[in-house]
Amino acid sequence: MAGEDMHEVSSGENPRGTGSSASPGAHASARPAATRIGQRSTRQRRAVVSIMSEAPNFRSAADIHKSLTERGDKVGLTTVYRTLQSLAEMDIVDVLHNASGEALYRLCGDHHHHHLVCTDCGSTVEVAGGPVEQWAHNLAEEHGFNLTGHTAEVFGLCRDCQKK
Repeated sequence: MAGEDMHEVSSGENPRGTGSSASPGAHASARPAATRIGQRSTRQRRAVVSIMSEAPNFRSAADIHKSLTERGDKVGLTTVYRTLQSLAEMDIVDVLHNASGEALYRLCGDHHHHHLVCTDCGSTVEVAGGPVEQWAHNLAEEHGFNLTGHTAEVFGLCRDCQKK
């Protein structure tokens, strides 16, 4: 991921709501992901969620698969992709796409938030939307739209990467 630009991709309204109460570093949800992983709580799904809960940054399916393999979990790459897609559909993970189009996943809280992402090391901070929420509402209203959702992600270099 180092050195790659990332672009957020999302569709529709996030059920976490349009109001924002995220706090920096709030990647751990008030409701643990293990209790939100859906009806099909398989060994493989639990393993993927466990690996993701150990990493605060966005990661590719291949990276998650590599970590699972190193840990001794026997989960196929196709299963990792299917699991991540399912978790994304349940809004348990957020998805960004890097400049090459690769999907990157991150276990996030169950509240509406945005991300500040380092384009070099991938360091990620959940942030409250603040004025973005009102701007999105006003923009939609000004053009006769009924706001059903929005995304806003901020990319840059973190302090550590600026020092390199």
